Amino acid sequence: MASKPLSARLTRNLNAKIAALPMIITTLVVFLGGTIWSVVYSFTGSKLLPKLKWVGLKQYDRLWSNSRWEISIENLFWYGIFALVLTIAIGFLLAVLLDQKIRFEDTFRTILLYPFALSFIVTGLVWQWLLNPEMGIQHIVRSMGWESFTFDPLYNPDLVLIGLLMAGLWQGTGFVMCIMLAGLRGIDEDIWKAARVDGIPAWKTYLRVVIPMMRPVFITTLVIVAAGIIKLYDLVVAMTSGGPGNASQVPAMYVYDYLFQAQNLGQGLAASTMMLLSVLIVLIPWAYLEFGGKKHA
Repeated sequence: MASKPLSARLTRNLNAKIAALPMIITTLVVFLGGTIWSVVYSFTGSKLLPKLKWVGLKQYDRLWSNSRWEISIENLFWYGIFALVLTIAIGFLLAVLLDQKIRFEDTFRTILLYPFALSFIVTGLVWQWLLNPEMGIQHIVRSMGWESFTFDPLYNPDLVLIGLLMAGLWQGTGFVMCIMLAGLRGIDEDIWKAARVDGIPAWKTYLRVVIPMMRPVFITTLVIVAAGIIKLYDLVVAMTSGGPGNASQVPAMYVYDYLFQAQNLGQGLAASTMMLLSVLIVLIPWAYLEFGGKKHA
C-alpha cells in the first residue's frame, strides 16, 4: 500500500494540532526559554539585575563552598529517601486495603485523599499547631496526666525533619493511594482466581505477581513523588522557615533567598540549575525505562 502524501499526513487531526499550538508555544517560550536563560546567567556575576558579565564556574564554586547549601542538600537527601519510600509503601498498603471491596469505600477514599486537596501552606500551618508544645500533641498528652511527655520536633534540630516528614506523608499518601488503587483495579480478576485455585497466599500473589505487573505505575509514582520532593518549599516555610537555625533548610529556600532577598541573581540561578539537574537525574532514567526499554524489548 502506497504511503499517504506529506500534505495528507500534516493535515490529519488538524483541529487538534491547532488547539495544542498555544500550549506548545507557551511551553517552548516559557519553560524551555526560561530554563536556557537561567542556565546562561548562572555563569555570570549578575546581582540585582541580569548582566552578561561572565565569571565562569565561580558561582558554582561559591555555591558548593556554602555551608547552608550543603546542609540544604543533606536535609533534602534524608527527607527525600524516607518520604519516597514511606509515601509509596503507605500509599500502596492503603490501596490494597481499599481494594478488598470494603463497605463505605468511597467515604474512606475521600477522607484519605482530602489532605492532598489542601495547599502545602495550609498543611504546614495545621501541623505547626499540632506539633506546637504549647497547644498541640504535647500539651494534650500532658493535660491527661503524663507530665513528663515531650514531643516538640519542630523545636529540636535533631528531630525537625521528622516533623516535616509527618506533614508531608499526611498530605501525599492519599494521592499515591489513588494511583496505586487505579493500578490494582487494572489487574485481571482471572489472576486472583487462578491464585486462589492454586492455593497461593494473598501476600505472595501481591509480591510475586501483582507488584511486578504494576511496574509502570510504581515508576510513574516514583517520578511524581521525587519531583515534588526536589522542589519542597511551601511546607518548610509554613512549618519552620528553615529553622531552628539551618536545621530544616532546603535548596528551594536557598534559591528564593538569593534571588529575591540577597539580590544575588547569579548565585540563585546557579542553585536553581543544580535543582534542575536533580530533576533531570530523575526524569532521564524514567524516560529510558518507559520508552527506551520498550524499544529494546
